[in-house]
Amino acid sequence: MNVTSRISPIRRLRGYRTRPRFKGPSFNQIIPNLMTMIGLCIGLTAMRFAMEGRFGDAAIAILVCGVIDGLDGRLARLLKGTSRFGAEFDSLSDFLCFGVAPAFTLYLWAMQSVGGYGYIPGLMFSVCMALRLARFNASLDGAPRPAYAYNFFTGVPAPAGAGVVLFPLFLGLYAQSVGSDLLLTLARHPLFNALVLVGTALLLISTLPVWSFKNFKIPTAMVLPLLLGTGLFVALLVTDPWAALALGGVIYLGMLPFSRRSFRRLRQEAEAMHAADDRQSPAAAPAADR
Repeated sequence: MNVTSRISPIRRLRGYRTRPRFKGPSFNQIIPNLMTMIGLCIGLTAMRFAMEGRFGDAAIAILVCGVIDGLDGRLARLLKGTSRFGAEFDSLSDFLCFGVAPAFTLYLWAMQSVGGYGYIPGLMFSVCMALRLARFNASLDGAPRPAYAYNFFTGVPAPAGAGVVLFPLFLGLYAQSVGSDLLLTLARHPLFNALVLVGTALLLISTLPVWSFKNFKIPTAMVLPLLLGTGLFVALLVTDPWAALALGGVIYLGMLPFSRRSFRRLRQEAEAMHAADDRQSPAAAPAADR
């Protein structure tokens, strides 16, 4: 029995035609890749703003890239649109937005005044960002890690690294807003920018465990102070965004020692539990045989 015979005579008289079916992913599954594409375009636009001397706009564009990067992966998991293509595309976009655009912006901001030597720190930062992203991609296909380790990144993640390395630019834009020539001179000093670039590059490729905040649990006693601190930071961000962004980089760096301490404590607890299980297993074996 064919399809036409199952169609009612009235629908055949009205010129009924079957709706064509197309093979391929649904639009919902493409949305994360579209967001990644938008982030890539914004990262390229940040480089254009830097070439035009619009450093504030360049900084905002890179921050927008960070927001998009935080959303596209979660949307992909929510809409069941994860794919190998999307993961590779996201890494390539991250390299440009967080590895090339910030280094290029800082080079035009402060480093080009010392000629070829000013190119080296930015080059080092971009190379370390590529290595950090390659290591992250390789770890996805590696051996499974302990449960507690999934709450931590190995080294500073790419968006956070871009935010930290832009600290001299945030500081300089804040100095311009308040008219502080001394602070602006420091923010645009090539040596200061070189130290920030090299230091952030080393944090990217380090083995330092860094909180991922995906499954991060807040102690009950710290919930209220955290909410209060977040409110104060948002108020500062609205009042003086460049000062808030510079302060945010300092706060993030200040959290790294606590992140390392938390990782070591969780690892010691997991090792102690594993050792306790090993001590109990020989005693449990005879009972199982009986």
